[in-house]
Amino acid sequence: MKRYYITDRKAAGGFQPLFEVIRDQIADGVDMIQIREKDLTARELFEFTLAVLEARGSKPTKILVNTRADVALAVKADGVHLPAGAPREVPAGLLVGRSCHTIEEVRTCGADFAVFGPVFEAPAKGAPVGLEALRQAAAMGVPVYALGGVTWENAADCLNAGAVGVAGIRLFQE
Repeated sequence: MKRYYITDRKAAGGFQPLFEVIRDQIADGVDMIQIREKDLTARELFEFTLAVLEARGSKPTKILVNTRADVALAVKADGVHLPAGAPREVPAGLLVGRSCHTIEEVRTCGADFAVFGPVFEAPAKGAPVGLEALRQAAAMGVPVYALGGVTWENAADCLNAGAVGVAGIRLFQE
């Protein structure tokens, strides 16, 4: 099962606790980490992502920057994660992930992979799309990660529905 960790330093308790979680997840072999610290300045995001890349060392974990292809390129990150509907103005060579909430968004996402959900009930994420919608999204030909209310207990249901893996914040930070 592939694992896609999305960071949230506020939920983690600040930069230092977040950095510890990131290091633990890298050591545990998480496949990708999305640096999703939306309120940081470009400079702060650059410096934090650079520190994460240095901590990763030679481990295979891919590091993606949320929405900021310029920062991803500047620090030589592996890719960028874009919200649904955002234009795909991403230079060649970057891995591109996209947030999707409908099957149509997955079908037209133009990304290397999609993060789809919320699959299950999740705080402040709207109505869950459910496993059948996940199954349909996974059939669109784009690798799909299940997001939203995913736990280690229901992760197998997501994989059985066709997801390549699971994504989340709380799933990895708690």
